[in-house]
Amino acid sequence: MCSTVRAVTGMARSLLVHDIDCGRPPTLMNRLLAPLLFAAAAALPLSSFAVELDAPLVCNESGHQFIADLVQQQLINPKPSHVESNSINAFSPMPDAHLTAFGFRVFVVVGFEKDDPMFRVGDGEPVAQSAYGAVVFGSDDKVKSALENAGSTAIVHHVAPLITAIFCKRS
Repeated sequence: MCSTVRAVTGMARSLLVHDIDCGRPPTLMNRLLAPLLFAAAAALPLSSFAVELDAPLVCNESGHQFIADLVQQQLINPKPSHVESNSINAFSPMPDAHLTAFGFRVFVVVGFEKDDPMFRVGDGEPVAQSAYGAVVFGSDDKVKSALENAGSTAIVHHVAPLITAIFCKRS
C-alpha cells in the first residue's frame, strides 16, 4: 500500500489518484467505480431540494405543527426573521431549500400559536389562536385560482404586486 496518498475531495477522484500516486495505473475496479461515482454525484442534487407545501396549506393543521414540521426537516430557519405586531412570525427558508405552494415559489413562511414558546409575541393583538401560511411570488388571481382548484380554504391576501400570502387561521 502506498503511503503518499493525498487527501483529495471526492471519493471517485481519490480512487484514481491513489493508484497514480503510487506509481501504478488505476485498477480495473477503480476505473469502473470512479465514473459511476462521478455520474451519481452529478445526478443527485445534494445541495438543494424542492418541497411542496400544498397539503398543509389546505388548512388542516395548527400553526405549531406546520412550523415545527418545517423546522424539524431543516427547511426553514428555526428563529423568526421578523415578528408583526399581530404576532405573525416570519421564517426564512434555508438557503438550499426550494419551497413551493400550489406551484408558486415560497418567499417566506409565517406562523403563530398562542402560548407556544416557538413563537415570539408582537406588541398588538394576536391575529388568531393559531395561524400559518406562506408568502409566494404570484398574482392574487392566479394564487386564488390554484387554491380553489386544490380545495383549500386558505385566505388569499395581497402583499405587493406579484407577492401574495396564503393564510390559514383558527380562532
